[in-house]
Order: sequence, then structure tokens, then C-alpha cells
Amino acid sequence: MKQKSTGKGMMIVGRMSKAGVTVYLRQGQMVTRTSHSSERRSNTLGQFVARQKMRHTMALWKMLRFCQVWFTERQTAYQNFASLANRLPAVYVTKGLMDKASFLMPGIPMSDGKLPTIHEQLGEVDGTPALMTDLKGEAYDLQTMLLLYTAEQHIDTYMPRVQFSVREVAWEEMTVVDGHYVLKGETFADNMKGWALVLVKGQRCSPQTIVTRCTLYQQYTTEDALEKAADSYGGLTEAPFLFP
Repeated sequence: MKQKSTGKGMMIVGRMSKAGVTVYLRQGQMVTRTSHSSERRSNTLGQFVARQKMRHTMALWKMLRFCQVWFTERQTAYQNFASLANRLPAVYVTKGLMDKASFLMPGIPMSDGKLPTIHEQLGEVDGTPALMTDLKGEAYDLQTMLLLYTAEQHIDTYMPRVQFSVREVAWEEMTVVDGHYVLKGETFADNMKGWALVLVKGQRCSPQTIVTRCTLYQQYTTEDALEKAADSYGGLTEAPFLFP
């Protein structure tokens, strides 16, 4: 709030937030206008769920964007990622520190492109944890790159957060089992991690999503989590008759 001399005394110029008005000078005249609506922001169940999904999408992207990303099917990589990530289950977190939380879950998009999708799952090969694929042995191609994205669930200061990393995988690291490529390693037994193997050829890539055994996110998808999160935002403006 500022004080301004008018020649006839002092006048306060600025916003009186509690009153909801803004006072300012225009062409020597004092003008007063409403600075915001006093009506409560609409927060229906559908709106709240949509906002929570978008909040989580943005939290994931803020971590993923530091990796080399391959999203080629929209105008920007973020638009492409968001169009896919918004289909994930909603996770409900309370207002405040938890606004920045992100959760590892199956289906987080890691890439989107025109090459065929590699179907992937976690399993074991001769007692060793492995990332299994349907990529056939003859898929080997010096012009084709394999990128392994790793997502890891962290809980820092009571706030869950997913961290992402990516590395190139040499074809020689892969093992052919029953005619299909697999990637073996003890790391694939970690229940707080997830992976996506992406095929890249030139400017094209395969559309892939995370596979993981992590279940931490599930406790934030319950009706109880929804109610606590909604209450922290001031409640809903209509009763949630059906839990989504």
C-alpha cells in the first residue's frame, strides 16, 4: 500500500485485501474498484479430482524434464507428456508441503512416438531379476538406440518424490531368452524403482510407460485420502456421492 500526495493531503493508493477493493489515481481522479470476487471458488468433486491430476502431472514433469525426453507427438514435449499423464489414477495430497509430492506408479509415460511399443514386464531369468521385453532377437540394429529410464521413489522430509534418470543400454548388455531380449540385474528386484526401455531410431521413438512393483501411491488414492485432501483446500462445494 502506498501513500500519494494529491495537493490536498495524502491518499492511500493500493489494494485493501480484506475489503476487496483497489484504490488508485487515474487522470487526477480517485478510482475505487472491486479487486476480487468475495464468492468462494468452485471446488466440485470433478474439479478437485481434475486439479489433483494436473498437480501430479506437473510435479512429475518438473523431475522428468531434466532427463533426455522423447515426446514427439504434440507441439511441445510437456503437452505430449501431460496428455498421457492425466490419464493416470488421481493421487490426493493435502495443501502445503505435499503439493510438491510425486508418486511412482505403473503407467507413467516415458516417451511417445511412432515406433512400435515394446511390451515390458518385470520377472526373473534363471533366478536373476530381469526386465522382460517382446523385442525379438533380430531387432538388433546399429542405427537403433536403447534408452533405459529409471524412476525411483524417494521420501524426503516426509514428502514423497520421484526422481528420474536415463542411460543408454548397449545391445551387448541384453540377453536373448526364448527369442526375445531381456535385461538382467539385481536392481530389477527393487520395489521402490520402475523402468521403461525406449527404442530410438533417428527422430522416432517407441511409446513407453513405467513398469514397477511400487505400491506407495495406492494409499493416496483412497476415499479417506480424498476427504483429507479436499478438507485441506476448504472442502468441496458439493457432496461427493460417488468415489471416482
